Amino acid sequence: MTLVPRLGVNIDHVATVRNARGGAYPDPARAAIMAAEAGADGITAHLREDRRHIVDEDIARIMDKIDVPLNLEMAATTEMTAIAVRHRPHAACIVPEKREERTTEGGLDVAGGGAKLADTVAELKDAGIRVSLFIAPETAQLEAAQDLGVPVVELHTGTYCDLTGEARLAELEKIRAAVELADRMGIECHAGHGLTFNSVKLIAGIPNIRELNIGHFLIAEAIFTGLPDAIKEMKKLIREARLTVY
Repeated sequence: MTLVPRLGVNIDHVATVRNARGGAYPDPARAAIMAAEAGADGITAHLREDRRHIVDEDIARIMDKIDVPLNLEMAATTEMTAIAVRHRPHAACIVPEKREERTTEGGLDVAGGGAKLADTVAELKDAGIRVSLFIAPETAQLEAAQDLGVPVVELHTGTYCDLTGEARLAELEKIRAAVELADRMGIECHAGHGLTFNSVKLIAGIPNIRELNIGHFLIAEAIFTGLPDAIKEMKKLIREARLTVY
């Protein structure tokens, strides 16, 4: 049986628009409901330390209103770990975070800071939360993730999306090799960051990628076509890519 990658829809930028005015709309919880109804297999949201996207009260509201899993992206801090343990989402993806960045700029340096992550990973696991690490498609990062005992990694696709021509194809091969290595290690592999209708197919077509997390593009596309149509089109492209492989 062909396993089509799940689609996790990140609703952060609905909250970004809301926060621009400081009001109550557009409501990210409403976006999460619409996304699930349109076929999203999960909802992703990043609670940043500066609360530029979702805010604390959004987490409980989203979890209360959806019947698909919530993947909470978070920095490995005491504050964020406590929030995750209190709400107990289905999954928590640990990501690097810098206040000055516009968006997540790259993967987590697990190889260089695995010891600092161990306590966070352990606390999340003890709370029954499925832990993943957002990493670059590099052998050293995968080996460090394996040492931490995480069941899932999410490979950063932002570099692939930013490149063109032969450089993009070379990055695609790096991602493909990382997915194959993760599979041999027994680690489930997800991917995301910067994916669009034009860039998703080659990533979705890589065997053993089990989930794609896409947000900014879908929210941007929703301005013109509506969120349900944007999600349905992305799901169609992902399915076509995987069926073409098999």
